[in-house]
Amino acid sequence: MAGMSSRAASRVAVLMGGPSAEREVSLVSGRECATALREAGFEVVEIDAGVDLPAQLAAVSPDVVFNALHGRWGEDGCVQGLLEWLRIPYTHSGVLASALAMDKSRSKEAFRAAGLPVAASVIAPAAEVAARHVLPPPYVVKPNNEGSSVGVYIVREAANAPPQLAAEMPDTVMVEAYVAGRELTVAVMGDRPLAVTDIIADGWYDYHAKYTPGGSRHVVPADIPAPVREACLAHALTAHRALGCRGLSRSDFRWDEARGLDGLVILETNTQPGMTPTSLAPEQAAANGISFPALCRWIVEDASCSR
Repeated sequence: MAGMSSRAASRVAVLMGGPSAEREVSLVSGRECATALREAGFEVVEIDAGVDLPAQLAAVSPDVVFNALHGRWGEDGCVQGLLEWLRIPYTHSGVLASALAMDKSRSKEAFRAAGLPVAASVIAPAAEVAARHVLPPPYVVKPNNEGSSVGVYIVREAANAPPQLAAEMPDTVMVEAYVAGRELTVAVMGDRPLAVTDIIADGWYDYHAKYTPGGSRHVVPADIPAPVREACLAHALTAHRALGCRGLSRSDFRWDEARGLDGLVILETNTQPGMTPTSLAPEQAAANGISFPALCRWIVEDASCSR
């Protein structure tokens, strides 16, 4: 099904909340998007996605679903598969791209195959990671299938012992070589990389820094050399295409200034970027003259099945 026109997609169901570790962030994104879509002229129904989601959708009978869910079940292909089954046009990436992007090890395989620079990493049992250094420090330990820096541990170079992982960590985790330097990110809107943002945080850009007011500062466009900026834009578009993303995505990078272009690596691609007016992707859209309601309208008009 081709992209929807605003006239055809008059009733939009905004999915938010859900059962993942990123529920509270999703509720904020969803409410902001619902407000923007009403301003853009749509009839909007807000749905807190639960196990009865099929019944909720049947009761609402939307023309299109705006997926504002974050984390597992909403961002990993599960909800996308349900919407494909129900033949309801929906926003953002489809089943395969969502599943690939959420699985950090498999998305890295796709990045490598596309010629993108990635950090060295291994997948290992959490018990082994807590018992010994599976990579030489410094390194980062994180779940293989969560977003928003949920459950991330940094093991510093001088660390004598491996990390003491929380009980809620999954049985298998990713251990990735730590890449020093600046945190950069690029949103892709369709086939258009928007800008490079330099994320400045006091320490690691973790969940707290992402979602606490004042936890980080965004510089857009980033004050970086032109070759690095162009590489970030090109890499983000390549990643978007390599995973098969649709609609809006955002790719995150680390850049070690001392190594020039050789110090740039892609960390991951987010198929459901945060969607408040001050989130990273909407900020980049605004820097390109695209208001938040206009961005939300574009996302709805891009919706389809068979994504």
